[in-house]
Amino acid sequence: MLPWFGTITSRENYVSSLADAKYEDIVIAKRKLMASVSQSYYNLYANKAKQEVLTENIKLLETYETLALTSVEVGKASAVDVLRLQMRQNEMQQLKDVLQQQFLAEQTNFNNLLNRDNDVTVNVVDSLMIPSEDFDITSENLALHPELLKYDKLYQSIEQSELLNQKESSPMIGFGLDYINVAERPNMDFSDNGKDIVMPMVSVSIPIFNKKYKSQTKQNELQQQEITAQKQERLNALETLLDKAINERISARISYATQTKNLKQAKDAEDILIKSYETGTIDFNDVLDIQELQLKFQINQIESIRTYYVQSTIINYLTQ
Repeated sequence: MLPWFGTITSRENYVSSLADAKYEDIVIAKRKLMASVSQSYYNLYANKAKQEVLTENIKLLETYETLALTSVEVGKASAVDVLRLQMRQNEMQQLKDVLQQQFLAEQTNFNNLLNRDNDVTVNVVDSLMIPSEDFDITSENLALHPELLKYDKLYQSIEQSELLNQKESSPMIGFGLDYINVAERPNMDFSDNGKDIVMPMVSVSIPIFNKKYKSQTKQNELQQQEITAQKQERLNALETLLDKAINERISARISYATQTKNLKQAKDAEDILIKSYETGTIDFNDVLDIQELQLKFQINQIESIRTYYVQSTIINYLTQ
């Protein structure tokens, strides 16, 4: 039996359309991997930057501790002030030790994303700055995102499935030979006695009960409607994700500018405290307050930088 003309071609086109849809899964996986590697790298940078900030603040507190010890000797400060400064140093050292362990965990994650040994050392840049201007965002590229193109390919595969279904509902043509072995009959004399029989045969198979194919057509129509709805839902989700990333990146820029201004003012307050010590008066409670604020502003500044670049990674994933 031979299928109707074009049935084999339709079957090949259907399988090829399924392969095209699967290929989009590979493209999506690559994009997600690139985004994950980038985000992990920025997490490593933020962790390292925070450790450096803590180291600087610990050294600053050691300087204040020396000033406090000198003030204790001349009766201008109490031993409690020295103990407070030492306890604050201990807290910072604890935070730094915790960050070091978190860095190792994130480093393992980064290496696993790159499919290499967990203990490979990851070197990050010393400093990152938020650029003065953001790169252009082409939101029209979102319509060409692989996560959406996949639905287009799936829709096309259903179209090819329907074409194949129509071909399979067509008649089938059969060709063949029927061979019969004939034994020679004794005591009979005629020209074809014992001659084998060969009969060429042609047949046509016409499907009469075609409910199977009609139901498949209806199923294909419903699947196309489902794919269209899923694509629209995913498009809405990606648009929301893009808009959220853009807004959070703007917020990160605003936060960075605010923390920079606050940090400058904290430095000015620190200078005032140093000058106060030169005149013979210093309040070490103010020292701890200013130092705590300064650390807070520095940490927030680092977080703003990390957020800016992480959100840029998401924007790149959606639009590039």
